[in-house]
Amino acid sequence: MTDDAQPLAGKVALVAGGTRGGGRGIAVELGAAGATVYVTGRTSKAGRSDLDRPETIEDTAERITAAGGTGIPVRTDHSRPEEVRALVDRIAADQDGRLDILVNSVWGADHWADWERPLWEQDLDTGMRLLRRAVDTHIITSRFALPLMVARGSGLVVEVTDGNTARYRGSFFYDLAKSTVIRLAVAQAEELRPHGIAAVAITPGFLRSEAMLENFGVTEASWRDGAARDPHFAHSETPAYVGRAVAALAADPAIMSKSGRALATWGLYKEYGFTDADGTQPDWLAHWADTLETEHGPLGDPL
Repeated sequence: MTDDAQPLAGKVALVAGGTRGGGRGIAVELGAAGATVYVTGRTSKAGRSDLDRPETIEDTAERITAAGGTGIPVRTDHSRPEEVRALVDRIAADQDGRLDILVNSVWGADHWADWERPLWEQDLDTGMRLLRRAVDTHIITSRFALPLMVARGSGLVVEVTDGNTARYRGSFFYDLAKSTVIRLAVAQAEELRPHGIAAVAITPGFLRSEAMLENFGVTEASWRDGAARDPHFAHSETPAYVGRAVAALAADPAIMSKSGRALATWGLYKEYGFTDADGTQPDWLAHWADTLETEHGPLGDPL
């Protein structure tokens, strides 16, 4: 039984790559909507990943539970099929085969993106590692998780990306990874539609992640000070914003009408009425049109 405050009560979600950033925001907001959320990643209290950051899956799980859901951390390397298979087997055993929401948010490749050099001057091994982490992990996770949804004939797959248009993203391998993730949503939507399962891609705007706050030398409490360094930072959004967008999609009984589309927080807040953590409604597309389009051109139409 659900209510308006927790429309996802009784639902089971897997957020792959929920240690930090947008993945964490999505996991916590799904919990706030009442879901049981399995949150996965490579950094746990048992040890850090190669990113060597302090955020852990246990921290995210605690936030999910504090928000009103049930957070279950499972340390998983989504590039390893055997680990993903074990994860899904655990979910099936714990939840009587139920999985309602799959969020593919694995990334962790910022340090491999080369923003200075064209393809023919880049290190090929590094670029291919980026693709394996950003794309292969999503494919592997869907391969093992989707049978649970297909067996029940319902569900939602969310592919988290950066940008929802064909505009070039400024770095060859980064652009290829993020645009490919959109295509993963399109392809899954086609194959899953006969089974009553939707698949979408979603992008935040200027995301105020933990790493971005550090980059600007601010905290979430003082984040507005970052606008002195870059005025566009004043139009950034917290991970909760994309999280609330995904929670709204997961609760939408007409979600199949959006299947196969590339969506964005700046469009979905108008439809569903959610706000960011501070009650505002950031609109990165509107800000781009007002201040950046003359220099950089339009963001373009959604794919």
